[in-house]
Amino acid sequence: MPRLIGAVQATIPGTQAVQITTFNASGTLTTQPRTTELQYLVIAGGGGGSGDLNGSGGGGAGGYRSSVPGESSGGGASAESVTPVSGGSPYPVTVGAGGAGGAFPPTTDTTGGYKGSDSTLGTPSPITSTGGGGGAYGPEQPSPASRNGGSGGGGSYGGGVAPNNVANQGYPGGKATYNGGDVNGGGGGGGAGAAGSDRPNPAVNQAGESGGIGVASSITGSPVYRAGGGGGTGRFAGPEGSGGNGGGGDGAPNSQGKGQDGTTNTGGGGGAGGGVFAPLNPRAGGAGGSGVVITKEPAVDFIEGTSSCWDLRTVYREVKSGSWTN
Repeated sequence: MPRLIGAVQATIPGTQAVQITTFNASGTLTTQPRTTELQYLVIAGGGGGSGDLNGSGGGGAGGYRSSVPGESSGGGASAESVTPVSGGSPYPVTVGAGGAGGAFPPTTDTTGGYKGSDSTLGTPSPITSTGGGGGAYGPEQPSPASRNGGSGGGGSYGGGVAPNNVANQGYPGGKATYNGGDVNGGGGGGGAGAAGSDRPNPAVNQAGESGGIGVASSITGSPVYRAGGGGGTGRFAGPEGSGGNGGGGDGAPNSQGKGQDGTTNTGGGGGAGGGVFAPLNPRAGGAGGSGVVITKEPAVDFIEGTSSCWDLRTVYREVKSGSWTN
């Protein structure tokens, strides 16, 4: 006599693991099959420091945007909302390059630092951070549009600069004002976590000012600072400004030599270059550090159902013994 067959549903619990992906160059993010939202860190390329004869500004840090819960975005903003995505889908990622430092030898149009390039996470609602502003030279080269950025470039002793950051991405560069004599220096580039230092007025020496600090994130594990501003350079033999914690480059030491580049894949601003008048020795500004895009796909718990056929005699024995579960 044939046995009766019954269909039952067995369930299997599972977990899709956390996945962290770091883009140091442009590429494509393909999400895991069960991913529905992303945490992100999107940092643009830092601005270049000014090339210099003396007393110019450091480059601003690239714009900094974060959706990591409990952390901060740039400019003192809270973390943004996580972004919704579809599982198993490709999304383009653009990592911005750092802006070039001001040219050596200097010319009217190229002495100021160049703005960094934007970074973008191309989710259904794209997340874009703005490149850092270039440091200013002498009579405020480059133009204000080039100084503006995620964080603003530092000013030169040739004149002050207005706030030039992007809200919720970074801070302004430091101001610098001409005081006459030997008391002038360049302002620090703005950082994601603080403004570049202003040159005091009246000033007590001819030093360059420090770049603003970046912001720390633990998206990859231990806290790491990124997006610090570049240091300004002093006038004549004045001491340099240091780069902000987070990859900002130092200004040229004692107003002589090339500014330090911002650190690669941090969005740090480049330090200002320097040169003394005797002998005439101008030097290029440091390049801004390239940006970075980091994504985190949180773990996902799931229950997967599978259909199986059991003969009813086996089902009866399993139920009677207390071993049967649905």
